[in-house]
Formats: sequence, C-alpha cells, structure tokens
Amino acid sequence: MIECISRLAGDYEFHIYSNRVEDMDLAPVVWHRVPALPGPHLFAYLWWFVANTIWRWRDRRFRHLAPEVVFSPGLNCLDADAIMVHIVFAEFFRLAREELRLRGLPLRSWPRAMHRNLYYRLIIALERRVYPDPRVQLAAVSQFAAGQLARCYGRQDVTAIPYGLDHSLFDPAARIARRAAERAKFGFSDGDFVLLLIGNDWKKKGLRYLLEAAALCDDPSLRVLIVGSDDQRPYRLLAETLGVTDRLRFSEISPDVMQFYTAADAYVGPSIEDSFGLPTAEAMACGLPVVTSRNTGVSGFVSHEKDGYVLEDPTDARALAAIIRSLSVDADLRRRIGEAAVRASRILTWENNAATIRDWLEQARHRRLHE
Repeated sequence: MIECISRLAGDYEFHIYSNRVEDMDLAPVVWHRVPALPGPHLFAYLWWFVANTIWRWRDRRFRHLAPEVVFSPGLNCLDADAIMVHIVFAEFFRLAREELRLRGLPLRSWPRAMHRNLYYRLIIALERRVYPDPRVQLAAVSQFAAGQLARCYGRQDVTAIPYGLDHSLFDPAARIARRAAERAKFGFSDGDFVLLLIGNDWKKKGLRYLLEAAALCDDPSLRVLIVGSDDQRPYRLLAETLGVTDRLRFSEISPDVMQFYTAADAYVGPSIEDSFGLPTAEAMACGLPVVTSRNTGVSGFVSHEKDGYVLEDPTDARALAAIIRSLSVDADLRRRIGEAAVRASRILTWENNAATIRDWLEQARHRRLHE
C-alpha cells in the first residue's frame, strides 16, 4: 500500500492508494479530506502540515492502515519514504535574494513580501532537516532541480522525472483555430505582437525584466499578456515609469489555459529560478516560439535558436529585447521555431512520467521492505 500525502490548491487532503505498486492503476482510491482553514498561505501550510499528521496517525491507530511506502509530492510531512521535489527553496532563495528584499518596495507591498520571505525560510529549514537523509528517496521534476539537490544537500542519487503534457489539448491546430476569437476577447488586433507570461510569484518569473525588455523594444505594436495571481501594483508602477502601461494586459488564471496560448505570438519566461517551467513546455507543444532562462528545468529541453531561446542571464533585458525584436519582425522565423518546438516537446508525455514514477516508487517500496 502506498500512502500519498498531497496538498492541493484550495483543498488540503491526503489519499491512500491501496494494493501493490504494480497494481496502482487498478486500485481503489480512498480519500481522507483534511479541512482547510482560511488565512495566509503560511498559516494554511502550517495547519496542513500538522493536521495531515494527526489524520494519518488516527487512521493508523484506529483503522489499522499501515502503508509500505509514504510518498509526498513536496515537503508535506517528516516521515516520507519518497519525496517528489518540485522546487529547491534553498537554491531559489539564493538566486532570488535581491528580488525578495523589502528595499525599494512600496510600503503597502511589505506584508506580502514579508509573508513570502517567512514561508520560504520555513521550507528551507524543513529541507535542511529532511533532504540530506539518505533513507529518504528523492526525485526531482528536472535534471536542473536534481543538480540543485546535489549542490545544496549533497544528494547525488536523485531521479529526474520531468512533467508530461497532454498533446491532445496543447496542439498547434487547436491554437490556430481559436486564435482570432481569443485575441479579440483580450482586445488584441491582428497587427499586435503579443508576448505571454503565465504563473504566480512574478518576481521569480522575471516579469520585471520582461517589462524592461518591452520598453527597450520601443515597438508600439508590442503587447504583454500576464496571467496569474500576484500583486500588480509594483509592476504597474514599473510599467508607468518605463512608459509601457498601455501595452500590458493582466488576467487571472483559468481552467481554459489554452485561451492564453491561442492569443499569443510568443511565450517569454525569463525566470530567475524555476525547477521546471510547465507553461513554457505547454507553449512549445502549442507551436509558439518560447524564451526561457538557463535557470529553469525546461531549458534542458530547449535548443537555443533551434526550437526556442535560452537566456544565460535572465536579468539581461537587452539580450531579451534583441530576441523579442527578431521574433516580432520575422513571421517565418516564428513559424520555424514554433514547428521545431512542437517536435521537441513530444518527449514530454504523462505516460513517460507515470511509468518512471511507478518504477521509482517500486524501488522505494523494495528499499523499505529490505531495510
């Protein structure tokens, strides 16, 4: 039996996969729902961390559920046998330290920034306790993140298991078919050149450098569509200073994420740090030319100037502006890069992801049974 402790957005729960690992696709799933409490993310995480431990103790004590392997996607407990690492906070905090400082922020943005810093420091403390333990089997969502675990915690035995993509959903033909309607919905004309960025935590995603690059392009047809939930105020203030306010569109994330890819001409994600960067991969599958940074896991699937662009320094707004200019003036270049991006993305499938996780969990199970 595999006990999987997961924390889902807006709903905090853990679930148990019964039976052996090789029979997981046939096993019934029993859900044990842990009620969420309202409040800041840090508070919700602390509640979840304690509550799921109590719920699992109750089930073991009174329902006699004794798992062979405890699997945690992220740091959701202290007793996991196997952990899938989606972000190495110690490395992210090192790379983004300057971006996380309060200095230069408007006073009204301090509570959010202070909350974010406290949350990151808590997770780093947990990482330092859990990740160096060789009895805990680790996997990471990219080879990039696996390298971070090696540097920060000396773990040379991490398995890289990249995310997959639903290629029936993220499809170039579907994107083209919806293009006109979705661009009209966002107020974009046929003559606009639209850059897309998707994700929360815009400091981490490098939005500041994207806006600086947009200003350097000095192109009145350029538009930037920013999708996610974060504090817009500092970026609107920066855009006003740079003179690009009229080029921005902000949108909340939606279950219909394809609407954003269909409205765009290129995806630009100059992330300071990102263990993978799933929106970049989805954009590639849709046939969009993409720009990412070397500090992302998805960069390992991008060949510079062949099926996308990789910034060596995500803070180099001039280099980013040069790439944006070349794409904006050359439709044939966009087409060629986009077609190559589709081919490069096909290695990323959920079937490959599931098969690798299955083997990895079987290793964890075998390891625990023979301890």
